[in-house]
Amino acid sequence: MRATHSKKVGTGSNKRPEKLNVYIRNSWRTNLQLIRSIGNMIGYKKSLSEWQCLPEVKMGRGSPIPPVRRKIVSQRKIAKSLKLSSSTVHNIIQRFRESGTISVRKGQGRKTILDACDLRALRRHCVTYRNATVMEITTWAQEYFQKTLSVNTIHRAIHRCQLKLYRSKKKTYLNMIQKRRCFLWAKAHLKWTVAKWKTVLWSDESKFEVLFGKLARHVIRTKEDKDNPSCYQSSVQKPTSLMVWGCMSACGMGSLHIWKGTINAERYIQVLEQHMLPSRRRLFQGRPCIFQHDNARPHNASITTSWLRRRRIRVLKWPACSPDLSPIENIWCIIKRKMRQRRPKTVEQLEACIRQEWDNIPIPKLEQLVSSVPRCLQTVIKRRGDATQW
Repeated sequence: MRATHSKKVGTGSNKRPEKLNVYIRNSWRTNLQLIRSIGNMIGYKKSLSEWQCLPEVKMGRGSPIPPVRRKIVSQRKIAKSLKLSSSTVHNIIQRFRESGTISVRKGQGRKTILDACDLRALRRHCVTYRNATVMEITTWAQEYFQKTLSVNTIHRAIHRCQLKLYRSKKKTYLNMIQKRRCFLWAKAHLKWTVAKWKTVLWSDESKFEVLFGKLARHVIRTKEDKDNPSCYQSSVQKPTSLMVWGCMSACGMGSLHIWKGTINAERYIQVLEQHMLPSRRRLFQGRPCIFQHDNARPHNASITTSWLRRRRIRVLKWPACSPDLSPIENIWCIIKRKMRQRRPKTVEQLEACIRQEWDNIPIPKLEQLVSSVPRCLQTVIKRRGDATQW
């Protein structure tokens, strides 16, 4: 028989007790709650089955070891199992015995300089002036709250308001007249079904550039490395570029035309004759369709409109400065994202990459983009003609 030694701690003794009697008075859930509370506080990730496999945690009726109902568990063993100091385990258990919980009492620590009312006023100001810098917000806060506030304090307060500084998305500027026309155009075409939008041949031009240098907007560095050449964002002043014209529909991708320089009305008519008409016959196979292009100057020229009228091509009226309404703009974004990943070095490589990515666009993706046009019109109406997220 092994002798069990116990040490009594008097009032004048400075020694810390080496063992802690853990009994199950009501049920085994009491001890389990204590173990879970300690584990949750220190981030212990063992599951219930793993806890029950430990010899110092065997408990309850039906346990593999019946005599553990009043087993003595050492604080040192608990600390070793949880990888903590014995004093930390003692403080956690003492706090649980006194208050029934292991959470730290509220009200401890230094109080914040901005209370809840100040944070609500700060949030209203940030939402009203979304383009203001942190320095401008700090200047306003010092005058409004009559307190000494730093930029770091305002930055932390903005995070407490559940706000964060982001890069704003670039959208085309629309004046009141353009917003009104876009709103009326969306209301007029809101009754169009998805089947009718699939009869539209979408066309557009876009500019592609040969990418050089380091194009990353962010860099990982220290404060002293701001003038390190490896931390610069290098760019070319006038990079070599290509102009690309293309057309697409829900049935498939049309022809692609690439050239250098700008385009005028005469050259645009040649592009329509050589690429738009064959794509129209191949995609729709004699079925009626509607041709779409934006309001660029070569598109609205008198010779271009007369040529379309002679060819009896039905043209979809398009509001000004509305690139987010056309599904082909998403195709350009996909191809430009691929170009940033592939990084072609020459104009020939750029042209080959553009044609390859253009042919790799799947038809389900085209159907998805065309089917999203009614939802885009609903967003335009909801925003009263303003720019959308597309």
